[in-house]
Amino acid sequence: MADQTRPWAERTVEVPPQPGVGVPPQRDAFRRGVASVGQPRTPRTEQFPTVGSEEQGWAGPDTPRRPMSWHLAQWRLGREWSAAGALFAFVCWGIWAISSHGDLGAPLLTFVLSLLVAVGLFLLARLLGHLIWERQLGRIRRSARGAHLVTAVYLVGVGVAYLQQTSWVVSAWNFLTGS
Repeated sequence: MADQTRPWAERTVEVPPQPGVGVPPQRDAFRRGVASVGQPRTPRTEQFPTVGSEEQGWAGPDTPRRPMSWHLAQWRLGREWSAAGALFAFVCWGIWAISSHGDLGAPLLTFVLSLLVAVGLFLLARLLGHLIWERQLGRIRRSARGAHLVTAVYLVGVGVAYLQQTSWVVSAWNFLTGS
């Protein structure tokens, strides 16, 4: 009954020692619960694994190159960002093109040029990521999410610019915001 008066967190249960169960035998230099102060440390002799030129494919002529399918699979990771930005830009472009009441040749050319600039921005972001992230920092890139995100931000900006050139959208926005 004495255990019932103590809080449950302070109660202990004694377990008798069982043969063959417990702490495995340790090396002579290591004793559990005792710090090794003042003992000389042995130097580390094995090599650290390096993230370097052999894994990244830019070491030398004898290094096997990764297939193009590997690179394309890496570029696909994060493509939903670019697709969402392109869809937003396309819808905004459609609103602007239909509101212009004219020929769709020039608006179509501007949209195609905007997409080509987005592709160039994506490639520039990939190149900068390769130079900074892989070569300077020695890291491995496993996706293209950052480049896709930069491209999506650009395409959303293009879509907003198309909407700002549409008079009825600007009038509706001013009406809603009270400007």
